[in-house]
Amino acid sequence: MSRSAFAGRFKELVGETPLEYLTRWRMQRAVGLLESDDVPLKEIVASSGYTSEAAFRTVFKKWVGESPGSYRARARAT
Repeated sequence: MSRSAFAGRFKELVGETPLEYLTRWRMQRAVGLLESDDVPLKEIVASSGYTSEAAFRTVFKKWVGESPGSYRARARAT
């Protein structure tokens, strides 16, 4: 199966592209770690599949609407 055929079939079945699905999964995992653990951000970045902290922060802020540090602080306050 070609890449484009896979992507089309995946979107048809799941409702989002493979990259959108992967990004959502990674961000949901990161949110969970930021809410529940005192895991250092570097470890969250790595366990979420990112090699660059800057890239992770950019995607996280776009997906969640605030930086990982701000999100963690707000989650701990509630």
